[in-house]
Amino acid sequence: MTLLWLRIAVLLYGVAALAVLPAALYNRERWSLLAVPATIGAAFFHFVSLAETLNAAHHRLPVETHEVQSLMALILAVVFLAVYARYRSVSLGVFVLPIVFLLAMLAAFRPGQETFSVPVRTGWIFLHIALLLAAYAALVVSLLASLLYLVQERRLKSRLKAKPGAAGGWLQPLDTPLETIDQIALKTLLFGLPCMTAGLLIGSVIAQQDYGARYFSDPKILLTFGLWIAYVAMVFVRRASGLRGRRAVYLSSFVVLVVLFVWAANQFSSVHRFATP
Repeated sequence: MTLLWLRIAVLLYGVAALAVLPAALYNRERWSLLAVPATIGAAFFHFVSLAETLNAAHHRLPVETHEVQSLMALILAVVFLAVYARYRSVSLGVFVLPIVFLLAMLAAFRPGQETFSVPVRTGWIFLHIALLLAAYAALVVSLLASLLYLVQERRLKSRLKAKPGAAGGWLQPLDTPLETIDQIALKTLLFGLPCMTAGLLIGSVIAQQDYGARYFSDPKILLTFGLWIAYVAMVFVRRASGLRGRRAVYLSSFVVLVVLFVWAANQFSSVHRFATP
């Protein structure tokens, strides 16, 4: 029953990690009504599982690696709930809850325990790949929109300096309001982040049964999680500061560059590479 409680907690942590994104990034407060109760329920089952584990092992403090991972995940979940209780903000959960999910999963599906089988495995792998590709596409579209913003901004400045009635030139079809272009760049980022988060969580669950903790030492996986952190940071910066124009292009270009490094790392990956038939 110990593993059962922990695996229920992992499921609830996954739900909370996804629900917190629209609540924190899109100002959809109703989603916090799912994220917070899911975290509370997960923390309860997690505590029960950890208490039973330590009691069965006849020691009060965690000793084994999986016990330390489980305790760390529970502490982070409690910290998130404490911050929410004090400030009524779920923003911290964007970073904390995925980490809690991964730590708890490592403890719940560790080697030596019964295998966790993902139903319809091929379908889940396809969904994992499709979600990550959608996130990468959103990054590229956002970068292109940011570049278009620079072009349009320069055209508007040139038009102000030009004589009245001057033609718009060959870029006339691109005469789109700056606000519209900026919204396209931002909304594509907001679309891609949940796709990337869900894709990483699904991929982690699938890979855990084959590779265990070794999966998280793979260079491509580390770079992918680094890309996720950069993605979250970019969304926060753009929403908090209203970043646009040249600086937005620089920021988007940096994250796209990380995407290229992730794909390049696939050639050096020992456990996560798409080999040709």
